[in-house]
Parts: sequence; C-alpha cells; structure tokens
Amino acid sequence: MPDHVYKIIEIVGTSDVNVHEAVRNAIHRASKTVHNLQWFEVEDIRGSIHNGEPHFQVAVRIGFRLDE
Repeated sequence: MPDHVYKIIEIVGTSDVNVHEAVRNAIHRASKTVHNLQWFEVEDIRGSIHNGEPHFQVAVRIGFRLDE
C-alpha cells in the first residue's frame, strides 16, 4: 500500500443560518472542484451583522489526498 500525500487549502464558508451550515457550505463548494477530500479543521469563526441579523463566516482548512 503506497504512502499518501496530502495538500491543505483554506477557504471561508458563509451562512445566514449558523456556523455549522457555513462549514457545510465550504465543504460542499470545495467538493465541486477538489476531489479526495479527507478532513477539515475550523480555524476561525467570525461574522457580520446586517439589519440586526447575524451572517456567519467560518475559515476552514480542508485536507485532501493527492493523486498517485
């Protein structure tokens, strides 16, 4: 079995619903253009307020396995 090599990207997911949805949005969008996604880490949680409502922004590091 070959040893695997991984690359890490950092993206920011957003959501008007909650932090969890922002993470899901980030992973879903990344999976459209990057394959072999393996794991993620939440690096930072921040947000903004629009008309009294929160808008969540989550910085996510996503690791994916490089092709052989």
